[in-house]
Amino acid sequence: MIIDRIALILSIIGALNWGSIGIFNFDAVSFLCGGTNTVSRVIFTLVGLAGIWCISLLFREREAGRDEA
Repeated sequence: MIIDRIALILSIIGALNWGSIGIFNFDAVSFLCGGTNTVSRVIFTLVGLAGIWCISLLFREREAGRDEA
């Protein structure tokens, strides 16, 4: 599903941002948005929602027709 891919991409962006905060004390999202403002808060909210959506990926059955590795 396309929403799964979007959620995964947003979760990866969030993970990379948290990594940059933890390692370099640098918030890439706030930097790119010009500080902590409405745009950065929307991005952080979307990343959080994407993380919640990705939880559902853990509990789904494999799609029919795909080979199991």
